[in-house]
Amino acid sequence: MHERIAIIAITDTGIALGHSLKSLLVADGFAGCELFSSRDSALAEPVESVPEFVRQSFGNFDAFVFIGSLGICVRSIAPVLQGKQCDPAVINCDELGRFVQSVLSGHAGGANALAGRVARLLGAQPVLSTSSDVQGLWPLDILGREEGWSVEFASPVAGETMTTAMSAFVNHEPTTLLLDVRDALTDRLERTAPPFVTIAYRYEEVDFSACCLLLAVTPRLIDAPVQAVFYRPKVLCVGVGSERGIDPARFVRSITAELAAAGLSPHSIRSVGSVDFKLDEEAFVAFAKACGVALTGFAPEQLESAGPVPNPSDVVFRKTGLHSVSEASAALLSGENRWLVEKQKVPLAGVPEGEPRHYTFAVSLLRGAERRGRIAIVGAGPGDPELVTVRGRRYLEQADLILYAGSLVPEKLTHYAKSGALVRSSASMPLEEQFALMEQFYRQGKFVVRLHTGDPSIYGAIQEQMTFFDAEGFEYEIVPGVSSFQAAAAVLQSQFTVPEKVQTIILTRGSGRTPVPGKERLSELARSRATMCIYLSAEWSNEVQAELLAHYPPETPVAVCYRLTWDDQQVWRGRLDGLSALVQESGKTRTLLLVVGEAIGARGGRSKLYDPSFTHGFREGHGA
Repeated sequence: MHERIAIIAITDTGIALGHSLKSLLVADGFAGCELFSSRDSALAEPVESVPEFVRQSFGNFDAFVFIGSLGICVRSIAPVLQGKQCDPAVINCDELGRFVQSVLSGHAGGANALAGRVARLLGAQPVLSTSSDVQGLWPLDILGREEGWSVEFASPVAGETMTTAMSAFVNHEPTTLLLDVRDALTDRLERTAPPFVTIAYRYEEVDFSACCLLLAVTPRLIDAPVQAVFYRPKVLCVGVGSERGIDPARFVRSITAELAAAGLSPHSIRSVGSVDFKLDEEAFVAFAKACGVALTGFAPEQLESAGPVPNPSDVVFRKTGLHSVSEASAALLSGENRWLVEKQKVPLAGVPEGEPRHYTFAVSLLRGAERRGRIAIVGAGPGDPELVTVRGRRYLEQADLILYAGSLVPEKLTHYAKSGALVRSSASMPLEEQFALMEQFYRQGKFVVRLHTGDPSIYGAIQEQMTFFDAEGFEYEIVPGVSSFQAAAAVLQSQFTVPEKVQTIILTRGSGRTPVPGKERLSELARSRATMCIYLSAEWSNEVQAELLAHYPPETPVAVCYRLTWDDQQVWRGRLDGLSALVQESGKTRTLLLVVGEAIGARGGRSKLYDPSFTHGFREGHGA
């Protein structure tokens, strides 16, 4: 956001801090950072007068960082202030780097965020005084900016403005949050809504007699009877087709009006597309540019393979070999064979008969944005409930149904469930019964979490579930988890890759009741002497040991790990030639992980990454 930052140091001590801060900011990605001072110093660009420099350059920088007295900062910027929508961010830091205060343009200019960033770099205390930040409330004027949302204010009462809405919000006046679509940010808003905010998912649910402010995350045009802040997420995908050479200006005006008539905001348009031989159609290029997006072209065979469309055209097919342009383009852009607006054929007003005047358009909603059922396959981690990922825990807290692998996943993890959620163990349920339960919740528009041990992609048996979800057209995602092999490295206090000795980790299993391919037999994999983590193989420890000894030395370190990170975790260490005896000693046959390799407990060696003589993209090496 801040491409050019001016650091202004008032004193010699401030110059030293400013020089250090400049280096930290550049290393943190702020390449356009410069240090200025009216003091004579080789570390700073010289200026005759700080107030004069600020006057001349106030519009040339995205942010100003003053180091020194707050009074000097305020007096320097006061004569050049114009307004919160155009002033740059200004922050002030004392010359010892103890406090970093947001002074100006906290939200719109990003001063609050910059103050926090600088404070973290210096180990300082950020000082934020805007009411929403002090109270931990959403900043209404910039909410969704990083996600590309645009913001609009509307009110039936003359004189009310965005400032009025923000005042109502920070004063806890009854507010309704309308979440018409779903994405990661709307999920966060649901979780963090303050007590005075009521959440609705359809406009018809909003009780306007009980609220004075509406916050609406929607691509739809709404005429609310109270002051409202509309957030326009980029979720509309527009497909267009036309006769060749239609008038660009008329087209842009017409399709914008047609979208409004359909109740859709052009500010929510994410993409515009057509057949690839229309990429040079000036009207389409002009419309895409007006929407702030690039025009996307699809090859005819792509459009024909998009799936059935509601309004195929035999006339278009005879002319172009295509049954659909606008509807197929919208579907491909959105990833959904569903349409908010099916194909509309529109004549441009004011164009004489015989001249190019007709166009078509269709609109689809971005895949995943619709508020309907969804499924998350979540990795539970190795056992400790605190080792589930942040997203995994959040989904557990939101889920309406948690179906967990009860024989492998600690029941404690399900304690994150919200009140009223249904929690079931799948240990005794055949696959068909699991599908039936998940389908029931999904078709009701609810959120299902399928909780698997470790990382679901490693021996997680999720492929057959995804096949079912794909066949039914269900939305789902996979949330990675911490695998037990990673937990083993942590418990064994080992780095499984050792510079110049071991650079490969093999995750595998022995050949037991379910055979492994011949090329993946342990005796073949052992040739590399990599760090090997062997799952599901305790019952065949004699065979595992024999196959590994074909290539690993007998003294190779091994570890037998039982229920890593669980309350009853146990680990046995030894040599490879005693692996089978260790397994027998453990008395365990399930939830064991066997780890083999010289990396176990290894110390010594040094990576190139932090060697002072090694040069890489972020540091110049020095010395031998």
